[in-house]
Amino acid sequence: MARLLEVKNLTVCVKKEGKSHKILDDISFTIDEGEILGLAGESGCGKSMTALSIANLLPHNVKITDGSIIFNNIALTDLDEKQLCGIRGNEISIVFQDVRSALNPLMKIGKQITETLELGGSKDKNLNKINTLEMLAALGFNNPQRIYNAYAHQLSGGMCQRIMTAIAVIRRPKLLLGDEPSSSLDEESQKRCLSLLAERNSVHKMSLLIISHDLSIIQQFCSRFLVMYSGKIIEEGTAQSLYSPLHPYTRALVNAIPHKDKRGSNLENIPGRAPSVEDKLQGCPFAPRCTRAKDICKESFPPAKEYGCAKVFCYFPLDPGDSDV
Repeated sequence: MARLLEVKNLTVCVKKEGKSHKILDDISFTIDEGEILGLAGESGCGKSMTALSIANLLPHNVKITDGSIIFNNIALTDLDEKQLCGIRGNEISIVFQDVRSALNPLMKIGKQITETLELGGSKDKNLNKINTLEMLAALGFNNPQRIYNAYAHQLSGGMCQRIMTAIAVIRRPKLLLGDEPSSSLDEESQKRCLSLLAERNSVHKMSLLIISHDLSIIQQFCSRFLVMYSGKIIEEGTAQSLYSPLHPYTRALVNAIPHKDKRGSNLENIPGRAPSVEDKLQGCPFAPRCTRAKDICKESFPPAKEYGCAKVFCYFPLDPGDSDV
């Protein structure tokens, strides 16, 4: 498959009280055409900022300070806002985590979706409405016409999540950035939403970056995964290897997942807390919480170690069958 996206040595900083703090620290990864990549990690680790950096929709006090983002052989970091607007929506779309703030409360849902089509050059209003109603039906709305005429405040959070998915995919972008695209959905709605994304991936070769706390979604839905911690990528591999991880942090995430076999027992948690952006850590950011850490872990960030298709940034990685975290 051809390379669609390359993020190389990307560093993103936030300015707080006159000081600059790293949110993303020298991260690199790729997405091929038609590939689905999963991105996992605790809240605050930098997952959403990764998606916002690719779309260049960062808050005013957050800036890309180093590295490059190459999309379809175009350096997005070299484009001005007008040029970026020509790529957003047409070629790169995003499903935001905060869906209610992303929808216009004063505009009917149908208008918001058809306006997306119009911005993409489709001027046939009747056809745009038909395509919108079909999309709403595909997302599991039993009465698409009612949803078409509704406002965002008349819908539940899960319904708004599906609306945002419709807006993001209806113009058939080359790349979809999904920031927790199914987190607020019930099981049936989640299945429909993910099925639609899978169909767009299969039929239209749409690539996806799926950000999710749910590791089971990443394993079932993605071909590869990345794990982030404190703004750094610490492990990557195939989705099949997610439940045989190499990094102690990834193993801790896996062990914390509720499962029917653990019914009646206490859920495992990760002791300590994730560092904030103000914390200045020299070595591996997970070292203060890691039972395997030694002095070297606190002195410098570990270089990559490769194991076939997997890569881990850890001085003392786990064996795939090791249960120690």
